Formats: sequence, C-alpha cells, structure tokens
Amino acid sequence: MDFARDYLPKLVGAGIILVAGIVVAVQVGKMIQRWLGKKDLEPPVRILIVRVVRLLIMGMTLMLVAAKVGVDMAPLIAGLGVAGVGVGLALQGVLGNLMAGLLITFTKPFRVGEFIELLGVHGQVHAIELFSVILVHADKSRVVIPNRKIIGEILHNYGSIRQLDLSVGVAYSTDLNKALNAVNAVLARTPNVLKEPAPVVGVASFGDSGINIAVKPWAKVGDFVPAGAAVNQAIAEEFRRQGVEIPFPQREIRVLTGGAAKVA
Repeated sequence: MDFARDYLPKLVGAGIILVAGIVVAVQVGKMIQRWLGKKDLEPPVRILIVRVVRLLIMGMTLMLVAAKVGVDMAPLIAGLGVAGVGVGLALQGVLGNLMAGLLITFTKPFRVGEFIELLGVHGQVHAIELFSVILVHADKSRVVIPNRKIIGEILHNYGSIRQLDLSVGVAYSTDLNKALNAVNAVLARTPNVLKEPAPVVGVASFGDSGINIAVKPWAKVGDFVPAGAAVNQAIAEEFRRQGVEIPFPQREIRVLTGGAAKVA
C-alpha cells in the first residue's frame, strides 16, 4: 500500500505524459509534412525533417517521463553521451553517407530523372536517398553509389536531355545540300527527336571513301537509345529513296611489273 500510495500517481502521470507525447509527435509530424509538401524540397529532405522533429518530441517526452518517476537525469545523460561517442566511431561510414546525403539534397547538384556520369559509371538518377544514390541504365540494371563517394568528385550532369552523336557517310560525288536536306527532313519527322534545341547537322570530316556527315540531334534521357536507332534507320531509308550513295571502303592497288604500273 505504501508503494502504491507513493509511486502509483507518478506512474499514472508518466503514462499520461508518454501518451500525450506520442500523440503530439504524430500530429506535429503530419502538420509539418503537409506544410513541407507545399515547398520545393526533395522527398528525402522532407522525410528527414519530419523524422527529426518527431524524434526530438519523443526525446523530450521520455525525459519528462523519467523525471516524473524520479529518475536522476544527470547520470543518464552522461551515459548517453559516452554511448553516443562509441556509436559514432563505429558508424563513421554510415554517418559520412548520411551527412553527404544531406549535402546532396540541399545543394542539388542533380535531381531525380537527370542523367549523370561520375566515378566511371553513368545512368539516370532513379532515387536520391539519405545514404546512397541509385542510377538506372538503359538495360534496367541499377548502380548504387554511397553518398560519401559522390561529394568532392567530378560530376558530369547531362540534365534531362542528351545529344546523340551519330554520323553517316556519303560518296564524294554526292550533292551535299541534297544529303543535308534529307537528314534534316528525317530529323524533323522523327518523334523521339527534340525540335528544341535544334539538331546539329553538317560536314564532319573527309574519309578515305567518302564524306562524313555529323548528325547530332537532342532527345530526352529515356528516349536516347530508341531515338538513335530510329534516326539511323530513317536516314538509310531516305538515302535509298533519294538515291544518295552511302560509300563502302575502297582501295586502289597499283601493281608494278617491269617498270609499268597496272591498276587493279
């Protein structure tokens, strides 16, 4: 009876504080989540802010509960500090990824959906998480990069569009204006090719067997591979229709016999 008389009110009060703290943490988290949903923030940042706020509220609640039941907080805080140092040393890599993830989400060197290249790998950004960044290749394979590997490295961000680097050869006897107009007509009617920025088409170089025409249209990241295949096929069909010759490698061999040259 003495124990119940001394501690039951404290336990009831501690239970009420704990329940109230949980309710407040949930409701405040929902309010902050709705408010952040109207801001231009990356999803990982919104999730992190909501979780931190909830953890702070729950931490304060647990401290009030402990104080209510008569727990001395000074040794507990000191013990938590020592434990925190040990956990921090054990989780240096994890914490490094976390801090790098926060830096990436706040500085925004790239966004979800953009095509990037770094550390010898490339791909479209599928997700930016607190500990890693996930890239997706055209073959649907995934590359997971720890965030701490990204910070401080040279990053090539292609954005949401990429420029194809195609070329086609024509014979030296070809009317270049006719060939260039044919290529431009193909690009104008190819669905996956963007009209803006305008495609780059022109004479690139002079080869051994013909003139090389550079064809550099733009396409969305998701259409990069199919756009290149469609353009190549359409150019081949258009050249056949208009009689534009695509040369094949040729060699002129001179055979010297008795001082006379014969051409084979």
